[in-house]
Amino acid sequence: MPSNHVRSGSVLGPVGHGVDRLYARIFHDQVRPFTRPYLLMLDRIHQQVVPRTYVEVGVSQGRSLALALPGTICIGIDPEPKIQFPVPARSQIFAMTSDDFFESVDVPEALGHLPLDLGFIDGMHRFEFALRDFMYLERYAAPHTTVLVHDCLPPDEASASRERTPPHWTGDVWKTMACLRELRPDLAVAVVDVGPTGLGVISGLDPSSTVLHDRYEELFERYLAMDYRQFEHGDKTQLLGLVPGDWDHVRPLLPARAFRDDDVTVLKIRRLARTAPPPLARWATARARRLARRTKITSA
Repeated sequence: MPSNHVRSGSVLGPVGHGVDRLYARIFHDQVRPFTRPYLLMLDRIHQQVVPRTYVEVGVSQGRSLALALPGTICIGIDPEPKIQFPVPARSQIFAMTSDDFFESVDVPEALGHLPLDLGFIDGMHRFEFALRDFMYLERYAAPHTTVLVHDCLPPDEASASRERTPPHWTGDVWKTMACLRELRPDLAVAVVDVGPTGLGVISGLDPSSTVLHDRYEELFERYLAMDYRQFEHGDKTQLLGLVPGDWDHVRPLLPARAFRDDDVTVLKIRRLARTAPPPLARWATARARRLARRTKITSA
């Protein structure tokens, strides 16, 4: 069950605000927010829910996996990972497809026998793959689990092709969100209009549900046949649950309380220590230890 945690700067005062400014500067240099604003939203979601466990399907270079806060048990899945970013210490990268991973790996053991708190699907950009990835993740969900899905809002027909098309290939992942909204009214399904290609947010997961498993073949055939024009000319609020890409609309889609009690400012300093240049990293490590003592938070 999520618990309340001390918000950033509430105990640390001006120190916290200074850390926020430094963090923002370094973070923005790394993620290039003007071309990847969804990463800013993903970062804010991590800070809001402070997950104990996090599973990312499709890690690529590790850019988004590196956003996970210290202390989070992280699982990254990708058939050909090319990690170039400093991922969390408690990360396991599995170089295999998601189908192979969920069929062969003891997931509860990998998650430390905790439920999944936060998931992020950014793997193969085809409807059936994204749908299966959601079905897999739901097996390990709890009442407050949230699953995010990238590339739900194609900017044009070429981007929505099932064949890779640069620069913003979304494939037909949007069909996954439409499918869930139709077949699983028990879920809360929304797509956040954040650039460049949207971010799906799904909550209310139920590991006991068999609807998608029982009807998978039928759903595959039906949604595969859907034409892009149904997306282009359809009511996207009805089809996808489209909401504006600002925090006031995203925050209500997330758990009301964080999963961990750690002070977010301290966690951000610790994350700086793994991403910053060596002199700054040493400063951040020392500062984090001092602030952790002040806030009575043990090092993760």
